[in-house]
Amino acid sequence: MPEIGPYTLHAVETGRFGLDGGAMFGIVPKPLWSQRIEPDAQNRIPLSMRCLLLVGDDRVILVDTGVGDTFEGTEYQDIYAVDHDTATLEGSLRDHGISPSDVTDVVLTHLHFDHCGGSTRQTETGPAPTFPNATYHVQERHWDWASDPNPKEKGSFLSETFAPIEDAGQLHLVDGSGLLLPHVEVSLVHGHTEAQQIVKIHDDATTLVYVADLLPTTHHLPPAWTMAYDVRPL
Repeated sequence: MPEIGPYTLHAVETGRFGLDGGAMFGIVPKPLWSQRIEPDAQNRIPLSMRCLLLVGDDRVILVDTGVGDTFEGTEYQDIYAVDHDTATLEGSLRDHGISPSDVTDVVLTHLHFDHCGGSTRQTETGPAPTFPNATYHVQERHWDWASDPNPKEKGSFLSETFAPIEDAGQLHLVDGSGLLLPHVEVSLVHGHTEAQQIVKIHDDATTLVYVADLLPTTHHLPPAWTMAYDVRPL
């Protein structure tokens, strides 16, 4: 596993889901994008919900959390083709010897359900933070944006996936770009949503950047290949 600064880094698979290919590629015609990734019968393309785990320096840091159990038992599990047969967040963490109570920090790039749904879990008394000992780091501007969503993004911001974090007193609101934790920086990039933050882990020799939905797939490298979901594509 790669090491940067005091941390050992792990890719954490949390499952797969599907989104409409036309929405994912915006103005790019289907005859072009479908040459790169094949849609299913409902025009959905398969996407991995892959998070980042940093372990070291007496910290266990998780960057994003996938969709979690947000849609379990609802029609949306089928609509979004949510598939946890091969991986779940809790199972993948367990494979790395990590339990939910071990996690010290959760850095959320943004609060769309496919990135923060695993931050909470369903309990008998309602949704609660999945990681009871963690501080959740979210950009303040983005928190405000998600808490009063615009019509375009309203379906992507589900309060039950993030409001319990504040209710539990585990929320840290971040004010802009800068050093968040030792060897861990965040930078505002906007584009996909207001005040999305990307995460940079670095030491003197190596830098790794977790770009989240600034670059959702490798097929989105050309500047014109942007998602219709983006609120500020240019």
